[in-house]
Amino acid sequence: MTHVSPDPATAWSGTSAQGTPMIRLQAVDKVYRTDKIETLALSGIDLAIQDGEFASIMGPSGCGKSTLLNIMGLLDAPSAGSLYVAERDVNRMRDAELARMRNEKIGFIFQTFHLISDLSILDNVEVPLLYRRGSGRTRRDAAREALERVGLAARMRHFPTQLSGGQQQRAAIARAIVGRPSILLADEPTGNLDSQMGAEIMEILENLNADGTTIVMVTHDQRLAERTQRIVRLFDGRQVS
Repeated sequence: MTHVSPDPATAWSGTSAQGTPMIRLQAVDKVYRTDKIETLALSGIDLAIQDGEFASIMGPSGCGKSTLLNIMGLLDAPSAGSLYVAERDVNRMRDAELARMRNEKIGFIFQTFHLISDLSILDNVEVPLLYRRGSGRTRRDAAREALERVGLAARMRHFPTQLSGGQQQRAAIARAIVGRPSILLADEPTGNLDSQMGAEIMEILENLNADGTTIVMVTHDQRLAERTQRIVRLFDGRQVS
């Protein structure tokens, strides 16, 4: 069967059967091993993120928050247990299928932006679409629309070093959403920003969620977490609420 990549001009939100979680983890463990030590990063995680939900993950440093987010985003694999994303059993997927799902279904926002310094903001946002079929004009139009959505239409020809921290994070969000992902995973997206810029980034995320995007956000900020629909708390690799 020939795979056809979705057109970036389709709807922003993803689809999932009514009542079916967009992300589901069952008895997930994650163990990191070296020659001399074994570290249990996650233990017995049972968690379902519903289609269209905005959930936050909180807990002390080193409790497994980022590890959990990386597993949800298919950047890492569980050592034990089951993971389902968009109703698909991830354990049964080949590497090429995992890569395609990451590119088409999941958007990532990181604390440290990860913008390419020698590319314009417009080119940075367009990068994820280079791995999909489609014309250069379609990619460019999608990148412009994503930048307009985060309020950077006037800055698209600038380079990352010409932008403030808040503007760079807006550009990173535009890059994350340019492919219309069903799921947006944000790891401390306001961690390097002042409170005002952090509040503006949070408002953008809330607007994306209102349009149907499923969002999971790792944060240390209790005030921002309380603006999400649910708070998942971790302690020593275990889910405590």
